[in-house]
Amino acid sequence: MRIFLFSVLLLLLTSCGVARVNYDYDNQTDFNSYTTYNYFTDMETGLGQLDEKRLMDALDATLGEKGFMFAEEPDIFINIKSSVFKSQQGNNVGVGLGGGGGNLGGGVSIGIPVGGPKLTRELQIDFVDSNKDMLIWQAISESPFREGDTPTEKSEKLQAVVDKIFSKYPPK
Repeated sequence: MRIFLFSVLLLLLTSCGVARVNYDYDNQTDFNSYTTYNYFTDMETGLGQLDEKRLMDALDATLGEKGFMFAEEPDIFINIKSSVFKSQQGNNVGVGLGGGGGNLGGGVSIGIPVGGPKLTRELQIDFVDSNKDMLIWQAISESPFREGDTPTEKSEKLQAVVDKIFSKYPPK
């Protein structure tokens, strides 16, 4: 019974993965000098309208907490790109059959994939200095994605990804 409970707990922990985030930035930039933002008007996010609104709401809330204000003539413009892809399957169960007699032995083994391919959402957020027209900061996150999530779950997951992305902003 303990093995069964441990297996269920392990499955739950591995299925609820956290976003991984990679950062890059211009180390000559004084990030404390930026106080206002806006979004590029011709932005192609790769998200549906509702998910785009959820993401922008999460960004607005998080940037507000960081001291940013939305402005028509901002210090930085934000560009967003998103895509969903199937990640490689890594879980297999091995089944083997073997036998032998005398001085001979033999065996056959196969790997059976467990579960289907997992979907991953890549989200890229770029900060562009509006005066210099230069990329100054970029974050690229990868997080688990499920198509069947409820609107509330989608909002919570997008907010969690945005929180993770901005946990190391401004860079030090």
